[in-house]
Amino acid sequence: MTLFVVQALNGVQLGLLLFLIAAGLTLVFGVMDFINLAHGVQYMLGAYLAVTFAGLTGSFWLGVPCAVVAAGAIGLALEVAVFRHLYRRDHLAQVLGTFGVILFLNEAVRTLWGTAPVALAMPALLSGSVPLMPGLRYPVYRIALIVVALAVAGLLALGVQRSRTGMLVRAGASNRMMVAALGVDIGRLFLVVFGIGAMLAGFAGALAAPLVSVEPGMGDNLLILAFVVIVIGGIGAIRGAFLGAILVGLVDTLGRSFATDAVRLVLHGPAAARVGPALASMMIYLVMAAVLAVRPGGLFPAAARR
Repeated sequence: MTLFVVQALNGVQLGLLLFLIAAGLTLVFGVMDFINLAHGVQYMLGAYLAVTFAGLTGSFWLGVPCAVVAAGAIGLALEVAVFRHLYRRDHLAQVLGTFGVILFLNEAVRTLWGTAPVALAMPALLSGSVPLMPGLRYPVYRIALIVVALAVAGLLALGVQRSRTGMLVRAGASNRMMVAALGVDIGRLFLVVFGIGAMLAGFAGALAAPLVSVEPGMGDNLLILAFVVIVIGGIGAIRGAFLGAILVGLVDTLGRSFATDAVRLVLHGPAAARVGPALASMMIYLVMAAVLAVRPGGLFPAAARR
């Protein structure tokens, strides 16, 4: 039970990091109909920038905000220099163009920071652990990460539902041609959406930096999970992205922890040791297939896009 609780909390934490990445991705895809494979690079840049700014300022608390702002600025620069020229292209051109950006930025990171992994020191205030139940102590930093990510998710949902910009984002996700016809500067709206998405992904990378190895290409695997999240949750839906991210985080974490033990109830010996890890790596895709079989638009699809 202790292991289950720990892994469930780890799954929620992973899910919230995925939400910070997937929220920007689903907004960009939902509003702009733009496939941005380079979105995971923003997560990597957020982690590297947090390490750099924390080193320059000598403070984790100053390094993370600086990293988020810098990640957003880099995202906006990429939008102006590269991505806006791909909006009117077909999806294949967008995939190829953004994949080229991944290669370029990964090589730029190797040139600037080297190929060896780097780490961000955990702040002293959030080090250590606290007892959650008898026999279970959980790291303070992971609890703080969950709380902060939930707060950001709440603010994002509030902004999308209650602010004028959020209203335009939701309208653009359902009928961007009508939004443009009503006199809204659709280019500026795209820029705002892209900047928010870049900052959220960078913030996720900065939060994860004390927990993971910061290295080139670290965002590639999470990008795949983020795409699974938005497919499960529904393209363009913030609520769907949140619930899909929590579901994917729990299924992935618990599956990798308990799939082999579950398989041993049916198979024994080496067969269970082979089938368990293979099944664990497939579980999120099986969940995605099951959701799409029942609801092809995802759990909470946005209004029909035109």
